[in-house]
Amino acid sequence: MAVADVATTAAALAPIDDDVERGATWARVRGRLMVWVPAGFVALLLITCFIGPYFLPLPSPVGGDILESGLPVGSPGHPLGTDVNGNDVLSRLIYGGRASLTVAIATNAIGLVVGGLIGALSGYLGGRPDTFIMRALDVLIAFPSLVLTIAIAQVLGPSLPNTILALTAFSIPAVARIARSATLRVVNMPFLQAARLSGKPWWRILLRHIAPNITPQMLNFALLGMGIVIVTEGALSFLGMGIPAPEPSWGNMIYDAQAVAVGHTAAGAVALAGAAGHGAGVQPPG
Repeated sequence: MAVADVATTAAALAPIDDDVERGATWARVRGRLMVWVPAGFVALLLITCFIGPYFLPLPSPVGGDILESGLPVGSPGHPLGTDVNGNDVLSRLIYGGRASLTVAIATNAIGLVVGGLIGALSGYLGGRPDTFIMRALDVLIAFPSLVLTIAIAQVLGPSLPNTILALTAFSIPAVARIARSATLRVVNMPFLQAARLSGKPWWRILLRHIAPNITPQMLNFALLGMGIVIVTEGALSFLGMGIPAPEPSWGNMIYDAQAVAVGHTAAGAVALAGAAGHGAGVQPPG
């Protein structure tokens, strides 16, 4: 009877084990998809914007023919049409992506290196140095990031390097916070205590022992930060403080399209008002 009971219980639990295993497998697959799908999309953007112009028959993104301005989508030689200056929209979209992605990559790289070192050093030293560094970063974080970036960009002037420098103003404090938090989780581990007792200098401990253990968390934050930086760069260019025209970027393309949209909307409003007035029997002056 005991053997039969054990067999019955095992048979009853088998479907549950299968469900648990399937759930764990799906969780692993979903976790990998959440990493690889965004990474694949970013890789596709990078390949299209940085390598595509060498293989695609794209016209120049600047210096278009004004006589071909405003061509609709699907025009011969201009799959996405042209803008108000006669420039090919597809070409400007790809070259503008190159500029916006360059800003995002450079800003995150500077933030990872500088902010990572500041945060790791703060978490490693602890005590008063940690308090002083964190309070200084809190002052920067307390400012609205977009307002601070606009102020710095206004002082430096519109250009690609200045846009990168302005955007690092909020990238470095955020990355430093992440790096400090990750450092505090490993700073009291036995391998780090052994490195300290062995007499290794602090910079060697930071680079050899702490940096490899906090890099994954910082890279995850950097991938999220790329989207934020691209949107902020678009806002700066939209306001005329980012990459200057006629060089293409996604931000100044949005600005140009907004000006056209506003013009069309205003013209449509005038036409509608004129039609309504004519229908009501209102005669124009003169």
